[in-house]
Amino acid sequence: MKKVFFISTIALTILASSCNKDLNQVPISSGTTPTFYKSPSDFIQGTSAIYSDLRGYPDRLMNLSEIRSDNIYGVSSLGVRDWDPINNFQKTITGNVYVEEAWNTDFNGIFRANTLLDQITKNGSYINSPTLATRLQAEAKYLRAFYYFDLVKYFGKVPIVDHPLLVSEANALSRSPVADVYKFIIADLQFALANLPPSYTGVDVGRATKYAAEATLALVYMTRSGPTYGIDGPGLGLSEWNLALPLLNDIITTGPFAFNANYASIFSYANQSPAVNKEAIFDVMYLTGASGTASLYGATYPWDLAPNGYFKTKGDSKANGSLEIIPVSNDLLNDYAANDVRKTFNINTTPYIDAGSTEARPFFKKWIDFTQIPKTSRFDWGINFIAIRYTDVLLLKAECVLNGAPGSQLTDVDNVVNQVRIRATGVGTIPLVNVTLAQLYDERRKEFANEGSRWFDLQRSGNLVTIMNNWIATEDTKHQMSQVASAYVVYPVPQSQLDAAPGLYTQNTGY
Repeated sequence: MKKVFFISTIALTILASSCNKDLNQVPISSGTTPTFYKSPSDFIQGTSAIYSDLRGYPDRLMNLSEIRSDNIYGVSSLGVRDWDPINNFQKTITGNVYVEEAWNTDFNGIFRANTLLDQITKNGSYINSPTLATRLQAEAKYLRAFYYFDLVKYFGKVPIVDHPLLVSEANALSRSPVADVYKFIIADLQFALANLPPSYTGVDVGRATKYAAEATLALVYMTRSGPTYGIDGPGLGLSEWNLALPLLNDIITTGPFAFNANYASIFSYANQSPAVNKEAIFDVMYLTGASGTASLYGATYPWDLAPNGYFKTKGDSKANGSLEIIPVSNDLLNDYAANDVRKTFNINTTPYIDAGSTEARPFFKKWIDFTQIPKTSRFDWGINFIAIRYTDVLLLKAECVLNGAPGSQLTDVDNVVNQVRIRATGVGTIPLVNVTLAQLYDERRKEFANEGSRWFDLQRSGNLVTIMNNWIATEDTKHQMSQVASAYVVYPVPQSQLDAAPGLYTQNTGY
């Protein structure tokens, strides 16, 4: 198990005791300066605390990307659940818990990054090492950029906060244009790329590396290259595929990563070490079974999209899942070839008995290993989440090439797509020739199912509205889903933010 969260436990204890109120604030809030930064270890702990807001990142991908997309048909049967309005494209989701969580947690991470950067500026002499000080700055800026990129993809315009805010500042800080937010993100990532190491040793293994910064920056350029849909969303139509491609090439040619020949082993609980799992470029890491702290540091995402009834069939009372089944769409299920190992690994298709009735609808089980059931609670799973993996980098490169980025051949696209397909369906797979963007996105859908990329892939494709509405027409047998409009590419600003300073923010179009 990687070690960053061991450091975070110390950091969070210190931070919570000294400035708990401030650490839970979001942009419209008051802020004070922590006073415990007096030694190099204090700064290391403060940096580690920024990582802790990644804990719910994979859960957010499940709730706001997978459920929103054509991978899930999440219309509930036993009552209105929090995911229903997300799945159904309802307008009245400004107070939805998942929408609120995304805004609040990302800005909390940004607050922590700003606090650390502010303290390095004011008290950096306590670090006693310019090299360490620069690295900690680079980690903080990488994570600040990571959180801001997450916000832009979900909300479009957001306020740019580059230092701990006073109440008067927060109450006057409006949302910035998406283009300005991207400039801020890119500047942070460029600093991180120039100053982060390629790898770590010992307890520092798992921190952000230069390769994580490269991959994130490449995806930023690609996301900006997507269409605007006529809204203030993540796509700016800039066609910056040529800026992304060299970054991806550098990861492929100089990074210590490799294509894992076995799909299931990428996600194995026994394959957590970066020395073994060469697919992992950047992980969200979890610590299971820590005495007295398990509810803070274990993972919760493995059961997000798996139902309680399924766990009950295994006789386990601790690791129960979602309130009811959140079914995988028939469209996705049928998209897999019968012999595709990803289908059997990612999706449960075996009927089970729930409350005396047979439940045959499929659901995601990708992260569940019943030999690894947590001993404490369902909030304590011990598997890392690969936020950036090597196969993604290979397929993102193919996407850049298909969008006209110079420097690679179209045969390179065919080669990587066929490599992914052969891993999934066997050596006898008939190779594709002249792979199209539509085929590439389809392969990505099957490869990264239950990893949270589908909604953002649809955004970049330019076909989100058409694909989703065509899918609803055939999948929505209960006729509960609204038609998808361009406005729904992003989510609404949470109502709590609108209420905190009335008139400061304008709600996103369509909500």
